[in-house]
Amino acid sequence: MATVHTGMTMSLDGFVADRRGGTARLSDPAASNGSEYMDELIRETGAVVLGRRTFAMAEDPDWYAGNYEFQVPIFVVTHTPPPVVPKHDENLTFTFVTDGITSAVAQAKAAAGERAVKAIGASVVRQVLRAGLADELHVDVAPVLLGAGLRLFDDPDLEDVTLEKIDARDVGRFTALRFRVRNPL
Repeated sequence: MATVHTGMTMSLDGFVADRRGGTARLSDPAASNGSEYMDELIRETGAVVLGRRTFAMAEDPDWYAGNYEFQVPIFVVTHTPPPVVPKHDENLTFTFVTDGITSAVAQAKAAAGERAVKAIGASVVRQVLRAGLADELHVDVAPVLLGAGLRLFDDPDLEDVTLEKIDARDVGRFTALRFRVRNPL
C-alpha cells in the first residue's frame, strides 16, 4: 500500500515563497531533473496531490504532460475544476478533486499502488498533516533568507505533530530532511 510523503523546499527562515510569490531563490540545479536525488524521488513516486495554487503556477496547464518531473497521476484539490482538462498522456493524468484532501489522498493512494504519494504545496502540506494522512514529512532547506512571504508551517493546529528524523543529507547546496510522522492529528 502506498505511503504519503508531504513537504517541499523552504528557506532557512521557513518560507516557501517570497513576498511576491516567487520561488526562484529556492531552486537548486543539483536537486533538479537528472540529479541522483531527483531520480530517486521520481522512482519512488506513484501519484501526486497538488493544491489548485500550486497547479496554477504553470502558466500553461498543458505544460505538465511531458515536462513535469513526476509523470504520474496528479490529483488537484480544488473548489472549482478548470473548464478544460489539461493535456495528459499514458502516464500523467489529471483528476480534479472537489470533496477535500481526504478524498484526494485516498484516490492518489489507489493510483500509486506500492509507490509513494507526494503531497505538495503549502496548503496541501498543512491539510495532510492536520488530517493525519502523512506518513513522512520531507523538507529541503535552502540556504537563503527570504524575510517574508508564505510560511510552510504557519498553522497552530500542527503543534501536536510529533516527528522522528529518519534521514538528513546534503543535496547540492540544500539540506534534505526526512521525518516519520509519529502521531498524526
